[in-house]
Amino acid sequence: MAANEFQESSYAIEGRHSSNEKAQMSDTHSKRGGWITFSFITGTLIGLTLAAGGWGTNLIVYLIEKFHFKSIVATQIGNIVNGSTSLLPVLAAIIADSMLGCYSGILLLALTAALKSLRPQTCVNGPSLCPIPTKIQFAVLYMGIVLASIGQGGTRSTIAAMGANQFDNAKDQAVFFNWYVVILYASAVLGSTVIVYIEDSYSWALGFGICVVVTLIGLAIFLLGNRYYRHIKPQGSPFTSLARVIVAATRKRNIPISSKSGDYYTLKTEGDTNSASSIAKPWRLCSVQQVEDLKSLIRICPILSSGIFLSTPIGVLTSLTVLQALTVDRHLGPHFKIPAGTMIVFTLASTAISLTLIDRILYPIWQKLSHQSPTPLQRIALGHVFNALGMFVAALVESKRLKITKTQHPTNETNSTIPMSVLWLVPQMAVVGIGEAFHYPGQVTLYYQEFPTSLRSTSTAMHAMIIGIAYYMSNAVIGLTQRTTGWLPDNINNGRLDNVYWMLLVVGVINFGYYLICARFYRYQNVLNRAALKTEGDVGSDGLFTKPWRICIVQQVEDLKTLIRISPLWSSNIFLGTAIGVLTSLTILQKL
Repeated sequence: MAANEFQESSYAIEGRHSSNEKAQMSDTHSKRGGWITFSFITGTLIGLTLAAGGWGTNLIVYLIEKFHFKSIVATQIGNIVNGSTSLLPVLAAIIADSMLGCYSGILLLALTAALKSLRPQTCVNGPSLCPIPTKIQFAVLYMGIVLASIGQGGTRSTIAAMGANQFDNAKDQAVFFNWYVVILYASAVLGSTVIVYIEDSYSWALGFGICVVVTLIGLAIFLLGNRYYRHIKPQGSPFTSLARVIVAATRKRNIPISSKSGDYYTLKTEGDTNSASSIAKPWRLCSVQQVEDLKSLIRICPILSSGIFLSTPIGVLTSLTVLQALTVDRHLGPHFKIPAGTMIVFTLASTAISLTLIDRILYPIWQKLSHQSPTPLQRIALGHVFNALGMFVAALVESKRLKITKTQHPTNETNSTIPMSVLWLVPQMAVVGIGEAFHYPGQVTLYYQEFPTSLRSTSTAMHAMIIGIAYYMSNAVIGLTQRTTGWLPDNINNGRLDNVYWMLLVVGVINFGYYLICARFYRYQNVLNRAALKTEGDVGSDGLFTKPWRICIVQQVEDLKTLIRISPLWSSNIFLGTAIGVLTSLTILQKL
């Protein structure tokens, strides 16, 4: 199911704690943590996700309709919010403080919807005569958006990590993440449909008010379970050791290399170690393992960068589809009208359904035909293909929309409806959702497998970081396109949005080619290290190996990797010796 990527995270959680911490925690495990915390954590998740779906997915529409923002500016603000909420989990935040920020931010948004003094007056005689918000109105609006974004981003991944920390074994963590994903998707869809429909059809103040209430309920549920939680002491940033490698190497760049450096990759000079032979100056001396960790990170950076350009078109498509939906007929029957902000639901639904079909049908067939499971790099490649296909579909649909606009609808009327069903926009969102079902788990799995052990807990947040950067990149793409071309005017009926999608298709194809080159030359680094993973029954009660053909020490793996590295030179000597042997024997025959 959709929990593939989150199941990988469950193992990363274990990597955050040293053996000393685990020993200290063992005394409190029987008193805290376990399934008793499940209802409190999932209750908190439901409240926060409902609120995020209610205000976040409909923010662009709110800015356009109530604060008279230009459509392109509103989409850029929406992208900034999405980018910030994706980057904040990587930066990390204290969960209680984040929820308070989320509550305060949504409360301010609710006040802008409820109090006429906190929003500009309605437009007179069309959008050209809309009053501009005052500085106070702008301040309250932006403060609300900032606080709500910080709250949403700070709690998104910390709840998942905190939930996994309540369990001792990987099986319980995997079950937790399965339920976590189900509840996350269900709450997101519910918030993006029911609450958004209330905002569009009845009252923005009522919709935002519901978001405030469910956030407050989620905070209350979280605090009620505090006595049952297992609290883990933070260990600081794992990137510090990598920074030390760069600083130490830079400081000693002119020192001659010695063959007696021991376990230290950067050269040991006077004062670097103390009398006990431990490192006294960690910013001048580091171990071989720290250098190898940095090298592993550098090796995966090209593939990491291709993921940014993979997600950038998705950010552009998601925001601009909302603008398209505002111009077409959104009625389903005489009484129901689809809110423009709920278009993201089609991507969520497509991803959820595709994950199930891929996991239960496609991958088993793949394994049966090829006798091996698809690698993470192959999954990501399929995601690239579907992502490009989504841009292709979007360009065709927009071409049809513009054709209808020019033939049956005057382009100078901004608020009138084009006689085209909103369901025409569903395929592009669905195809992108299918692509996400491939590349999302593939990227998380790859980063988890290939990141250094010290960064294993951070690796599962890399996809969130990529999405965050991609949303900022999508803002840059939209801004650059608007300044240099006439494709993105504020009234998209007068522009060429189809050309934007064609451009994104070209960018996607080029990025796919770049990814294939990176994947072609990439070599998995941590596959052999799996041999050192301990599973049930491998070690006896005395700590000795009971199954030496199922488990080995890390040094044995390193010895094998050393032999593999030298094998090409070894094989060349065989052919060299063969040639010498043949020459010698033939020379003897000639003498006879």
